[in-house]
Amino acid sequence: MAIAVLSQFKADLDGYTERQLRYKVTEDVWSIGQMYDHIIVVAEEYADEMERCLASSEKQSLGKTEFDERLFQAGGFPPIKIRLPDEMNQPPNNTDSRETLELRINELTTRLKRLEPLARLANPDVKALHGGFGWLNAQEWYELIEMHTRHHLRQQTDLERYLRAFHD
Repeated sequence: MAIAVLSQFKADLDGYTERQLRYKVTEDVWSIGQMYDHIIVVAEEYADEMERCLASSEKQSLGKTEFDERLFQAGGFPPIKIRLPDEMNQPPNNTDSRETLELRINELTTRLKRLEPLARLANPDVKALHGGFGWLNAQEWYELIEMHTRHHLRQQTDLERYLRAFHD
């Protein structure tokens, strides 16, 4: 699932010029390129946690937070904008070219294709701590990549609307 959403983002890259990737409607709104960078960086961090679970045999009896339980039951984030606290909200990179973003998505996709079947078979009681969501096992980290990436489809629609207004 995560791979399918990443593939859609990769296909969409061809529709943007370098200028469009970096365009910011205001200083506090990300560019499309920054959104891509954020998606990739977060997915890489979550893949690191998948690997941490896969490399461990230490079981954890604690689980997800109440919010995360609801998130997984719903199958995704609510259709709202989520803003992290400033100390966790460093602006993403806005300098990568379309080719660099495409390469990064390809590398991430290759990594996830390797990890996904391992996560499916992993011990569900071996978990790693997410600072906001509680303890997640390898399969849940994989699912969180997909949910987080899919959540940004709405942001992509908003940013494309800004681009159309910019060019009209």
